Amino acid sequence: MSANHAGVLTAKAPAAREENLTRVLKPIHLWALAVGLVISGNYFGWSYGFAAGGVMGLALALIPVTIFYVTFILSYSELATAIPHAGGPSAYARRALGKFGGYVNGISCLIEFVFAPPAIALAVGGYVHALIPAIDPLVATVAAFFFFIFLNYLGMKTSAVFELTVTVIALGGLILYWLLAAPHFEMARVMAGPMLPNGWDGVMAAVPFAIWFYLAIEGGAMSAEEMVDPQRDIPKGFLSGMATLLVMAVFTLFLTAGIGDTEAVAGVDFPLPMALSAVYGDGSLPVLLMSGIGLFGLVASLHGIIVGYSRQTYAMARTGYLPKFLSRLDPKHKTPVWALVLPGVVCLIAALTGLTDMVITIACYGSVIMYLTSLVSLFILRHREPELKRPFKVSTMAIPAVSLILAVFCLVSLLLASSEVLPYVAGIYVVAVAYYFLYARKHIRPFEEEFGVLDALDEKA
Repeated sequence: MSANHAGVLTAKAPAAREENLTRVLKPIHLWALAVGLVISGNYFGWSYGFAAGGVMGLALALIPVTIFYVTFILSYSELATAIPHAGGPSAYARRALGKFGGYVNGISCLIEFVFAPPAIALAVGGYVHALIPAIDPLVATVAAFFFFIFLNYLGMKTSAVFELTVTVIALGGLILYWLLAAPHFEMARVMAGPMLPNGWDGVMAAVPFAIWFYLAIEGGAMSAEEMVDPQRDIPKGFLSGMATLLVMAVFTLFLTAGIGDTEAVAGVDFPLPMALSAVYGDGSLPVLLMSGIGLFGLVASLHGIIVGYSRQTYAMARTGYLPKFLSRLDPKHKTPVWALVLPGVVCLIAALTGLTDMVITIACYGSVIMYLTSLVSLFILRHREPELKRPFKVSTMAIPAVSLILAVFCLVSLLLASSEVLPYVAGIYVVAVAYYFLYARKHIRPFEEEFGVLDALDEKA
């Protein structure tokens, strides 16, 4: 702990530690969680960027977005290992910016993690319907939510094993897709038509869908209190996950553009089977196979993000930012039951709107605001607490500086291209801030009590 926050824990600290989650995760589990959280972004969502900016517009948007995520994950790994707390971004910002800063960053993370699952669940419904037309997409969507909330309830060890399994299967499915698409790839299709059909405005409009290739990777940090050795293992899991996602994004985008009609895949929630149908035919074995395997990719992300929102909700409730009952753990499975169920209800309501592109954009707004606040927190902590133990440290502050500039670029692109969604996002923040000043700020736990877990880690090290 730093000098300005160190000290003897209050009498309530032992009780606080009894609330802690169990440590069962290793680097391979964090890799699976980081990749699994995001892998659905290869199976759906990103293809809306073809309609926004064309193939090259989306590809150009992917360049700054990729550079941003690489620099951000390096920076974020420093924060996550220095402050390995289940609150993730809310914990980093609280330490750097105070109680209100921590609350706003936590809410931003929840906006991302509560509005991403509806989009993924809608895609699950789309894939199931494509595979079995008799099943209504919304029925499949609702069933998926209930199943994965229950699976998370069974405990982190069960969840982690399941996440690793489905992530490996989903990654194998993507490799199979690339192998099926590669013999039919034609560069002429990629370059067909105007390079930027909607000009540079189209490039900016494609940024949210480029973000979808990486959105939610940072959620792995919220499993920090469930890792055996978070200060050493978080960088391993995060950086290997980022490298995996980079390769996936490039292959998926260009191979899809090179085998079929991009206009056909630009407006559906199952672009990979749709793309394969152009070369293998509707109802063919490759198309049916990809529809089936595609479900594993969506399942990996849906399940992983449910883990993420439940831990963020749990941590914020434990802090006092959210109602206390949301931090209650099931006595047998040590899982935050209400933190799983209540945000899940909000997710389900959003999913029933059927507005996939809108909920994707709302999630992007929350994520970018969280990225900006987390990076500002990194700069403040470097200046204010140079003695803070940092098991992983970015080699130069130019890395978070580049990340901060590109995060601003992402936010500006969202404001320019998706201004129609802004009132909904602003409304969420207005309600959240009102709740903070009317109730939450009076119930926040003392810093030393809430962060006692960090003292334990320092003693272990």
